[in-house]
Amino acid sequence: MSFLQRLLVVIAVAVLLFGVLMIFSFDIIKIDWVSFMEIQPSFKPMEHPLPVAARSIPIEGAAYIPGQGAPSNPVPADPVSVERGRILYSVTCIQCHGPKADGNGVIGGALMFQPANLTGDVVQNKPDGALFLTISNGIQGTGGQIHMPALNENLTVRDRWDVVNYIRTLKATVTATPTSTTTAATTATPTPKP
Repeated sequence: MSFLQRLLVVIAVAVLLFGVLMIFSFDIIKIDWVSFMEIQPSFKPMEHPLPVAARSIPIEGAAYIPGQGAPSNPVPADPVSVERGRILYSVTCIQCHGPKADGNGVIGGALMFQPANLTGDVVQNKPDGALFLTISNGIQGTGGQIHMPALNENLTVRDRWDVVNYIRTLKATVTATPTSTTTAATTATPTPKP
């Protein structure tokens, strides 16, 4: 083997070793390029939403006027509205409030503040407008703690009224048994339809 051939073999082995070293050290030696997504600014969903412009009206119309009390329900609680509300509940509310709307959802137990029991008297005795405002604006606790997120960016005005109409169907009823009078919560259980 001549000197030139040996030199080429040594260069080829060095290039091969350098290539293997670069492959396994890519995550250790990082070169930040502007095109890498991991170094671009990112925001979590609903993080710092932009405020509504002063004296503006949403495209879908004014849902309510701040400072003038809770609005009245403009959507009749017909079967179509209740069914739409059931479907929307199964997509946006069931995770926290649960399939029986009793506040025992899949992630409801892991939250710092227990979700409300939508079948109970506390929720059912509120006017429709108060429920609408709660769904729209959420519930802010003291110190900036969020008890319930605002869903006004997720649901249209009509969607929120449909959810209110569905919540009204979840009211606990009083039933009499042959032995005694007891209160039994009989609720319509929403079944998610994707």
